[in-house]
Amino acid sequence: MTPRRVAVIGGGWAGISAAIEAILLGAQVSLFEMAPQLGGRARSVDIDGLPLDNGQHILIGAYVETLRMMHIVGVDVDTAFLRTPLKLVDATGQGLQLPSGHPVLAFAQGVLRQRSWPLAHRMALLATACGWALGGFRCDEASTVAELVRGLPSTVRDELIDPLCVAALNTPAHSASGKVFLRVIRDALFSGRGSADLLLPRQRLSELLPRPAKRWLIQQGAQVRGGVRVERIDAAGVSWNVDGETFDAVILASSAAEAARLTGSIKPAWAAKAAALGYEPIVTVYAQSDGTRLPTPMLTLPSDEHSRPAQFVFDHGQLGGRDGLLAFVISGAAPWIAMGADATRDATLKQAQSVLSSHLKAPLRHLRSLTEKRATFRCVPGLDRPHSLIAPGLIAAGDYIAGPYPATLEGSIRCAVESARAAVAA
Repeated sequence: MTPRRVAVIGGGWAGISAAIEAILLGAQVSLFEMAPQLGGRARSVDIDGLPLDNGQHILIGAYVETLRMMHIVGVDVDTAFLRTPLKLVDATGQGLQLPSGHPVLAFAQGVLRQRSWPLAHRMALLATACGWALGGFRCDEASTVAELVRGLPSTVRDELIDPLCVAALNTPAHSASGKVFLRVIRDALFSGRGSADLLLPRQRLSELLPRPAKRWLIQQGAQVRGGVRVERIDAAGVSWNVDGETFDAVILASSAAEAARLTGSIKPAWAAKAAALGYEPIVTVYAQSDGTRLPTPMLTLPSDEHSRPAQFVFDHGQLGGRDGLLAFVISGAAPWIAMGADATRDATLKQAQSVLSSHLKAPLRHLRSLTEKRATFRCVPGLDRPHSLIAPGLIAAGDYIAGPYPATLEGSIRCAVESARAAVAA
């Protein structure tokens, strides 16, 4: 049989994964990406000779499809990541630390060992988690995370729930979807041994998938067309024309805004839904402190919307990068972007100097702040996300497509895999 010709539009992690899966299923693939390099919002950039990521991404053990894609293209996952049990600790060493073992027992042990909380607070968290489990990790569609945990002590909310929520959903707890949060908690903490493990990249983002995937795709006979923006998609009977070139199926793995532009005349209702999504930004502030080594590669930071922007700091010297290079991550960063880049930078450095003073061996020197204004969609209750099927043979893929997960690499890749299977079988 003649292989099906599949066009993949968009070379982010969703487009890369859709192209890989389609080739594994026997399709002939052409991948179009408007940027010169693959990777989308999860890529590396070179700034004054220093390789940096355009955002700090964390994987967890439950990211099985993401890890599968890396394995297919030849990435050695064991060396590419530092894998540890879930550890959300601050600069003083206090915080939730899960031991290895069965996820339910590990969570219970980790909570009970969190001695900086009174016993009553620890028991309240365990009782709440048991209630979630007994309820099948479901809640009312309209519930926010803040409403979901209203009965928990403020220390538990401030030190655990809020950082977890903004890290997973990139949406503040007071406006984040409780339903999606519970799904993340279920799959990350309770889906199997090692599912909650942190996988901290020891290599730059482009080396984890985009660059090895490009080499693999070309070796498999795929056409990878970088620096090409698709202008039109048109139906041609049972086929589709992409800028005049005919394909049996098209996987639209671009951003939601770009997908809306390309489908406006094909499926106006779908395009309108994709165009209506709101977004949350992420800012990463890179700074250098010569000779500094933090207690662990990742620390949580006390944060607020007024004077302390960052929720996490990563020590790149412990993750294969330059010694003393620190990355401060500001998720749900809209209030800080409104204050301006200079104010955000100064507040972050002041916060770091205050919280990390006992660990800094030299004054912090700002290197660069990177802002992704549309890092993720706003994961709010009752959000009506577009479905993957646009028209027969025209299928969307990406982290914004309707599904149980927020805008994560794993959610994006799972959607891409399903879209590739549908495109090849169409």
